[in-house]
Amino acid sequence: MEIIIILGIALALLFNFVNGLNDAANSIATVIATKVLSPFKAVLLASFFNLIGPLLFTTAIAKTIGRGLVDPGILTPMLILMALIGAVLWVFFCSYFGIPVSSSHALIGGLIGAATARAGIGSILWPSGVLVVELVLMLLIGAAGGIAVAIYLSKTHGEHWARYIPIGALSGITVLIPILVASRLLPVSGILGVIVFMVVSPMLGFMVAYGFGIVIMRLFSHSNSPLLNHGFKKLQIVAAAFQSIGHGSNDAQNAMGIITAMLVAAGILTEFTVPLWVILLSCAAMSLGTLLGGWRVVDMMANKITKMQPYQGFCASSAGGAVLSVVTAFGVPVSTTHAMSGAIMGVGATKGYSAVKWGIVRDIVAAWVMTVPASAAVAWGCYVLVTIFFPSL
Repeated sequence: MEIIIILGIALALLFNFVNGLNDAANSIATVIATKVLSPFKAVLLASFFNLIGPLLFTTAIAKTIGRGLVDPGILTPMLILMALIGAVLWVFFCSYFGIPVSSSHALIGGLIGAATARAGIGSILWPSGVLVVELVLMLLIGAAGGIAVAIYLSKTHGEHWARYIPIGALSGITVLIPILVASRLLPVSGILGVIVFMVVSPMLGFMVAYGFGIVIMRLFSHSNSPLLNHGFKKLQIVAAAFQSIGHGSNDAQNAMGIITAMLVAAGILTEFTVPLWVILLSCAAMSLGTLLGGWRVVDMMANKITKMQPYQGFCASSAGGAVLSVVTAFGVPVSTTHAMSGAIMGVGATKGYSAVKWGIVRDIVAAWVMTVPASAAVAWGCYVLVTIFFPSL
């Protein structure tokens, strides 16, 4: 049993390493795209502030990962080990091919797959029917409000309103749901929170970055371009540091939750409280992954979605950092990749529809959708094979 615990901790740290390897792109893509920092300096900046992030925020996300997704009573070191294998294999596979995916969702999928293999689908902590109905009602209200605003704006600009219905619906949902969650009027958490924010976080990043970009463009429309770019280069470094803090505060807690859950399952800890050494090791592992960098993912995020100027990079990093900070405060494990990809699309869209390479975006979104089921399938298969060939474990 002790060997399994040691292997589990090592694999959790490996997961945070590949997390940093893939999500390095989120923290440094904008400063590399605009050539504000060299790749090496950008990675050093991200590594340092990734390490700082979890020390400034609570460990609420670690508790969600460790206790809020599957029945804590069925968690064993072996189950957690198989969940980690599923998550690590999927993230490493995507990093190799330069696909930015959510490490958080890969871990969630791994836990769901391994738990299902051990105790069936009933081991998943599904939300109550009342909460689901309440959420659906709020989604409909948000969508209706967003569509009404979109139709009004389209008519005032003399454009055909029908084409704006989808974006209006998504925008209304994106505005309403975070407000309800923040005010605790809609107690979305656990797997339901993951599903909801899988859609909300990229749209939130898109909207905040788009709005911020439009404001900056209008405020400085008559300014000297070289001087403006010089000023925003310095601000972009600050924004990238802020975004890295948000990345570290949210994503580093994935391994913290898994390690703590394993220690509780093994009886080493009597309650779910994240030890300081777990926080430090988890942060260090992710910072090391960021330091080595997943350069194919960096290239995808920095160069292939849209072309950015320094003010756009500043807007994207600021928007991504703000989204991550807000959701982290409420203990929702969201995808840094989703938030930052949405923000980069948002600043690109300020230059017009054609400024964003939507074909690349579709490929990225497809990988997002596949992440939870793919990592769940791998973890499920690993657990079944281990129980067949090593039944004593």
